[in-house]
Amino acid sequence: KIMKILILNSILYTAENNVIHQVETIKECMIYNLGLGFKSLGHEVTLVAAEEYKPTKKETYEIDIIFIKSNFKKFFLPSVFPLQLKLFSFLKKEKQNFDLIITSETFAFPSLFAAILCSQKTLIWQELTIHQNKFHQIPSKIWYKFILPLFMKNVRKIVPRSVNAGNFVKRYSNKVSDTIVDHGINVNKFISSKEKKRQIISSSRLVPGKNIDGIIRVFNKFTKLSGYEDVKLLIAGHGEELDNLKELVNTLNLNEKVNFLGYLNHSNLNIHIRESMVFLVDTQKDLNMISIPESIVSGTPILTNLLPASSSYIMANKLGIAKDNWSEYDIKEIIDDNTTFVENCIVYRDKLSNKHIASLLIDTFNSEV
Repeated sequence: KIMKILILNSILYTAENNVIHQVETIKECMIYNLGLGFKSLGHEVTLVAAEEYKPTKKETYEIDIIFIKSNFKKFFLPSVFPLQLKLFSFLKKEKQNFDLIITSETFAFPSLFAAILCSQKTLIWQELTIHQNKFHQIPSKIWYKFILPLFMKNVRKIVPRSVNAGNFVKRYSNKVSDTIVDHGINVNKFISSKEKKRQIISSSRLVPGKNIDGIIRVFNKFTKLSGYEDVKLLIAGHGEELDNLKELVNTLNLNEKVNFLGYLNHSNLNIHIRESMVFLVDTQKDLNMISIPESIVSGTPILTNLLPASSSYIMANKLGIAKDNWSEYDIKEIIDDNTTFVENCIVYRDKLSNKHIASLLIDTFNSEV
């Protein structure tokens, strides 16, 4: 059956320090590519986002996109907790024209509006695993303890994006699905390769909390292991920490072994990732990093700490190593058994496709009556 699907996702990408940096395109956003996943299954898709995330260049899209302006921005920051009053009237008027409504996060106005107006059509896709820190977690705790059980108790299902997300929201709701549906990506944009160079890679915004300096320090120790002196470290991305990181590399005498690539679009970044033996992550702030599944579908195993939600399926499927305080010996382990780890990533590739994720969400919706 062809379905008309409405996706409510006000925040299209992460803002640094609550400032929304303008972008030329939103076609690389996770939620846009999820929409393409539904379209590839034959469904009609509409995405609603906050107008503050509208790209600077005019684009044509393969799905319908509606941008709605946020209100009372001083109190409800569009980068954190956007309020779009026109969304309520839009849903009231158009709810009959959609078969399935997918919203992001329980603690969000779009989810509340959908739960009030069309609860049995609504799946809430839950990412958060802890209370939001704003105002000492008080608004978040009030929302989960009172608003969720009062106004959102009749939604079709709350679908967690990770085990931790499921465990968290189960404390406040009995509507949580046992099916976990993680982020997907457009695998058609990523070529996988078993052919690797003697290099490892990290890719992220170069900002505090990503711990790129920690990665460089571990790499410094790794280069001192016998037989691994020739391995290079690639660092992709841009941000305020760039000069500090370059100074650290210089201090450690690693200029010949560390290459800063700057910001790269998906196609160019994919070349470097698929040629690398390991993708390194040691974030202190990200529950979900889209670069992790992008690396896996490129055939490159992950070395990460346990904060990202994807750490659970990385461990379960041996797509790399997930542990806190990983060291140079963990890099060595992945390189030494690179053929096995790479093969596991390529086998797992299809499970991370947007089409597969879209199918899981629809199956979950149809099974929960």
